Amino acid sequence: MKKERMDILACPVCKGDLELSIEAEDEKGEIEKGSLYCKNCDQRYPIEEGIPNLLPPE
Repeated sequence: MKKERMDILACPVCKGDLELSIEAEDEKGEIEKGSLYCKNCDQRYPIEEGIPNLLPPE
């Protein structure tokens, strides 16, 4: 996932801003592993293999 994508991403539940937490980046500086966190609804969305999983909780 590219860091520039943060400008267009929003929480799927409340449409609030997401905070990025990076665990691993590739040689190009793209995010391979980490998470996105919404303060408003206290939800965390994982980033695995460069793909953010923004499916709302059940």
